[in-house]
Amino acid sequence: MDNAAEQEQEQEQLRDDVASVGSLGDPTRRALYDFLARQPEPAGRDEAAAAAGLSRTLAAYHLDRMVEDGLLEVSFARRTGRSGPGAGRPAKLYRRATREFNISLPPRDYELAARIFANAVDSDPTGTAKAALQESAQSFGAEVAAEVERRAPDRSDAHRSAVLEQVLTERGYEPFRDEDGVIRMRNCPFDCLADAHRQTVCGMNLALLEQAAASSKGALKAVLDPRPDLCCVALVPTVVATRRRRGGRSLK
Repeated sequence: MDNAAEQEQEQEQLRDDVASVGSLGDPTRRALYDFLARQPEPAGRDEAAAAAGLSRTLAAYHLDRMVEDGLLEVSFARRTGRSGPGAGRPAKLYRRATREFNISLPPRDYELAARIFANAVDSDPTGTAKAALQESAQSFGAEVAAEVERRAPDRSDAHRSAVLEQVLTERGYEPFRDEDGVIRMRNCPFDCLADAHRQTVCGMNLALLEQAAASSKGALKAVLDPRPDLCCVALVPTVVATRRRRGGRSLK
């Protein structure tokens, strides 16, 4: 493909991305999108409609439009857990698309800069660059902890944890609690970079969140616990970690 064709393809992709993201300017679609982004599992039309205060028909229209725009992905499953004759038709379920939209006007390429930095860290045979990266990540994590402290001074563990979740939400992590009370993150802010530099980026992320978890005053511990479609780091309540160690189970 020659340069002219590549440039035309890039311009066409930019136009498509702008149109797709622009559709979230509609408050109804934004409400539906935000609801689905908060769900750990795909959700159906009825759930989305109820959350956004819409009729099922109107919700279905907007959901399917966002599927066409590449903002959502669709799957089908029987919600009853039954299978075979009489189990009913599979429900149409929606979740936020894994596709990323990067729009910058004028064009910028911060991801390229991040890849260059990551390559430099990985190629340093002395380990000095990686140590500096860990130290820098810890400093940013300490800033998160300080923000939690500012918003929740002398509060209960539960309140501090809730404020920490709020601060992490503002940083793009999209935290939620699983059935064990473990705080997991639906989004990794460094996902694209982690694909090519897993060890370096996940180590950086762990160092950052270890310092952030210090705001819980020992109630939470950051551990590496990779799960499909989730951030590689989880924040585990100390009581859960202790219980699992006694039972011979480990998150690491």
